[in-house]
Amino acid sequence: MQKSCGCGRMASASRFSEEEFQEACAELQRPRVSGWEIPVVTSVIKVYQRPLKKLTGLHEYKVSGIVRSPPDLLADVYMDLDYRKQWDQYVQELREIKVDGEEAVYWQMKYPFPMSNRDCVYVRQRRDLNFEGWKVHVILAQSISVPWFSEKSGMIRVKQYKQSLAIQSYDSWRSEVFMYYFNNPGGQIPFWILNNFTKVRSQEAAGEVCLADVNLACGAVGLERCAISGLRKLV
Repeated sequence: MQKSCGCGRMASASRFSEEEFQEACAELQRPRVSGWEIPVVTSVIKVYQRPLKKLTGLHEYKVSGIVRSPPDLLADVYMDLDYRKQWDQYVQELREIKVDGEEAVYWQMKYPFPMSNRDCVYVRQRRDLNFEGWKVHVILAQSISVPWFSEKSGMIRVKQYKQSLAIQSYDSWRSEVFMYYFNNPGGQIPFWILNNFTKVRSQEAAGEVCLADVNLACGAVGLERCAISGLRKLV
């Protein structure tokens, strides 16, 4: 029987459905990864990937694991745009904007040479839910079309971006997390370059998990880095 989420506070009226929040809760408990590849397994996370049939060379990702930060703090840090500029090395510009009276985010991403940088306008929402007695933080984000927000010269607009993140307590000082992530970088990227980036590798560096894939590094799996930044914020 599928589990259901009891809703806690809602940040604002949103384009995200209740089913999307419930799905994130359910995948946190048991990720649906049948048929997905596992290119990366570290001591803290598993990264799953699956190619999109209609978009050759692109993958969607799921991430699950345990990170070293309390769930409330991890969710707060992940939502903090100003603080993210300090721990996410792939951020070129990140700020809130208004789109038809709704809060949105303008996000400019650094891409490795010879690719052009990308930017994206997206909406996001965080809810703190009660999931069978467990407090679960769910953050959803999705790109939107904003015709009046013109594209910058030399920049490629990302028009397909989707992310969901669910976080709950694992023990007194760690969090259990699940994340889904997809980003179509657009542009004319040769498949050999794109495929090279989608071969995700991991390494331990100064206690942080660093994922080389450009799609993941631009927001999907800054989780461990985000968690470490959260712990530093406590000090």
